[in-house]
Amino acid sequence: MREYEPLFDPVEDRRQVARIIELLGLPAGARLLDLACGQGRHAHLLAEAGFDVDGLDLSPDLLALARKRGSGARLRYTRGDMRKLPARWAGRFDAVVNLFTSFGFFADARDDARVIRECARVLKPGGTMLWQGGSRDGVMAKFLASDWWSTGDGTLIAQDRSFDPLTGFLTITSTWQGRGATEHREHRIRLYTATRLSELMLDAGLVVEQAWDSFNDRPLTRRSSEMLLVARREG
Repeated sequence: MREYEPLFDPVEDRRQVARIIELLGLPAGARLLDLACGQGRHAHLLAEAGFDVDGLDLSPDLLALARKRGSGARLRYTRGDMRKLPARWAGRFDAVVNLFTSFGFFADARDDARVIRECARVLKPGGTMLWQGGSRDGVMAKFLASDWWSTGDGTLIAQDRSFDPLTGFLTITSTWQGRGATEHREHRIRLYTATRLSELMLDAGLVVEQAWDSFNDRPLTRRSSEMLLVARREG
């Protein structure tokens, strides 16, 4: 949160949720799972829009922040591992959303495939999976080994990046300065092409029907840094 909170914008969050609602085309009261929900940026707004929402995340700290935003009969948070969702959730959801590149962190790529199979398992037949995150094609087309920027609250963020084309891992070393302190963090994430992610989904019984340039109303291209895929569970 110290690194990314300065980047979040409530207006942009609402724009993204409006786009999600448009793409899902579900009625109020439909059951949604926000997988890797973090601090509840999207889950809270989806519940506010009238959906019945479950949020799942591994981090107790982020879930505590999510619950501070509010919870209730139509908004529940669960701590858990996305590779093994609760058994009672089988066939429960009209839609599963996985947003903000909350995917690809496992050392073993087979665990990413497990996550997608779990998403298919908890979807109703005909249910929708909406996946949004980094696109390997676009990130590599515009790859920057280093850059920096300043956020609205004056936080200075710098990142150094390296990419392993064999494993697909993007390693990011971040340094940010603000609020009287300087901090460092390193993390890595496996980037996927739309083609490979669609294949993993198909193996799990999910058919990709739409591919967008992130939350924008334009098709995915090879230079899109982020992608948004809409897949349907086969009946």
